Amino acid sequence: MAAEGISCPSRCSCQYLEVNCSGQQLQEFPVDIPLDTRQLILAANNVSYLPAVELSFLADLVYLDCRKNLLGDDLDFTFIGVAKLVYLDLSFNNLTQVTFSTFSHLLSLVVLKISDNPNLVAIEKDAFANNTWLRHLDVSRTGLTFLDTSTVRDLPNLRLLGLSDNLWHCNCSFLDFVTWMMESDVHFPDADNITCYTPVGLRALRMPAAEAQLHFSCLTQLYKQDYVFLCLVGFCIFLAGTMAAWLAGVCAVIYEAYASKGEEEEEEEEDTAT
Repeated sequence: MAAEGISCPSRCSCQYLEVNCSGQQLQEFPVDIPLDTRQLILAANNVSYLPAVELSFLADLVYLDCRKNLLGDDLDFTFIGVAKLVYLDLSFNNLTQVTFSTFSHLLSLVVLKISDNPNLVAIEKDAFANNTWLRHLDVSRTGLTFLDTSTVRDLPNLRLLGLSDNLWHCNCSFLDFVTWMMESDVHFPDADNITCYTPVGLRALRMPAAEAQLHFSCLTQLYKQDYVFLCLVGFCIFLAGTMAAWLAGVCAVIYEAYASKGEEEEEEEEDTAT
């Protein structure tokens, strides 16, 4: 129930600096939100679009809960006007990718939850480059198969990272990320469910075991192309050595011939003088 004298969106409840519209089957972003709102809860609705202009009117917003909606596709520049946002929950939506422009304006962001987005298949390498205050990041239960190490390693304040139940592809390109996990001070909740999905031989393997396996297969074993490369290098070295030896032999023969000719000429001159 809205307090007297406070404008409140239809089907929402409002109290001091907070608007709660959760579970109201809203199809669109609510209108008439008080401009001084600090906390906005839109959880469990059917909102598929967040209007950047309307959000920008809420310049003091620090907490935004949009979990369990239909948000997806392009969220680039959506949050450009809410730079004070500290908490953002976009879990249980239809996000497909995260680019640098998605959260780059949220310089104060501390908690970001984008878990349970099964269609989220890509997070750009520099997606969180501006979110240096980020402490809690959750990307669990998405369609991610790979995450560049620098995407999370370069977050100086990161303390908690959710990665469980994703489709991690544990190949040699993923070794650097797994090694970082093992050496990092970051806490990984539900770590037992951070496992490889592909290749089949490593499926369901937890990250500590995966690191050992990848170290063995990627750093000690040679593949067919490696043997071909080594054969080519060996052949080139052999060919270069053979050519060097041949040239040295030719030079030696020429020198000997020249030296012998010089001695013969000296002997002829001595005989003539005698």
